Amino acid sequence: MSTPHNSANKGDIAKTVVMPGDPLRAKYIADNFLSDIRIVNDVRGMFTYTGKYKGVEITIMASGMGIPSMGIYSYELYHFYDVQNIIRIGTCGAISRDVKLLDLLLVDKTFTESNYALAFDNVRCYIGESSSYMNSIIQETSKEIGINIEKRNTICNEIYDPYHPNLDSLLNMLPDDLHLAACEMEAFSLFYNAKREGKNAACILSVVDTLDDLEGMNAEQRQNGLNAMIKLALESAIKM
Repeated sequence: MSTPHNSANKGDIAKTVVMPGDPLRAKYIADNFLSDIRIVNDVRGMFTYTGKYKGVEITIMASGMGIPSMGIYSYELYHFYDVQNIIRIGTCGAISRDVKLLDLLLVDKTFTESNYALAFDNVRCYIGESSSYMNSIIQETSKEIGINIEKRNTICNEIYDPYHPNLDSLLNMLPDDLHLAACEMEAFSLFYNAKREGKNAACILSVVDTLDDLEGMNAEQRQNGLNAMIKLALESAIKM
């Protein structure tokens, strides 16, 4: 079978998918970390690779940018391809000054002002929660392999926050009780779809800009320089 957005056949995609946003990052992961690789989808350039990491079959698939794009791809993986676990790996901008460049964050809850859930199911849901099952594996793995990660709450925004004309006004609108640490653009629809379909989702983020350094890392550094996050995701994925 296939979908309008995915030409893979059922069985081509592993039960656990590691999902960067950037198709070139998906290619980088497949080329540098997997063996026995095969491309199972290239519709719209959203490259999808299935291969083996330490003998375990894993799929790497790009999600594209933003809540709607992640919403489409994660829904199809869960609903049509029997995927059980998705680990989003991506970049984020710190909105708390205790978060530093290249810190790794494990998302616990994500807050959004998007109406994704309202559009999908006519429900008002603005906080998404990750899988405690997956998070526990990622935290245990981080200790085993010596890669530090901190579990934090984030905002899932619909704009790229450095482009906001008044970032302070954005930050002042956020709920204080969630103690939001960083901003990204995809986790909410992933978490919502996982809960909706009875599946599991987690999100590991690497901090690539901060309030004091909005330029942060350049595009090439973001694509190729995030190996700690990639290794942690893959080492965790083979335990799921």
